[in-house]
Amino acid sequence: MKTLLLFSVCVVMAPAAQPARKSKARPAKPAVTAAAPARITIPAGAIEFAPGSFHYTDAQGKKWIYRQTPFGVARLEDVPAPAPQGAAPLSLAAQQSLDAVKATEAGDSVRFERRTPFGVQTWQTRKTDLDEMEQAVWNRQRERDGQ
Repeated sequence: MKTLLLFSVCVVMAPAAQPARKSKARPAKPAVTAAAPARITIPAGAIEFAPGSFHYTDAQGKKWIYRQTPFGVARLEDVPAPAPQGAAPLSLAAQQSLDAVKATEAGDSVRFERRTPFGVQTWQTRKTDLDEMEQAVWNRQRERDGQ
């Protein structure tokens, strides 16, 4: 045990006992410094529309949204959402999920059933309170039944 301890101390101390080597002088490389990006700040004319969120229109007429985040201020271009044009065609996955739902009439309401990996999911909704998906399923079921 003493031998192992003595050996470890010698290994650690050996580099300190050697004389320092003179290294060849290398030409210094010029330091490349990249310009730091300018910090984004909320402009003075910005209008707050929610806590920590601001609307601003710049001199070129571009609309921006500024948001205060824990990491600083974020700036996003304010792009209006495209307006929906009538009934958009359903994707294949959405169509398959609608096909998996069955609807049956129960008086003044409609009973829906859908198979899921966890069993059959059922819910009941009044005919006057049907949402878009439920209305599409109910209309499809009535067409199949010939009503």
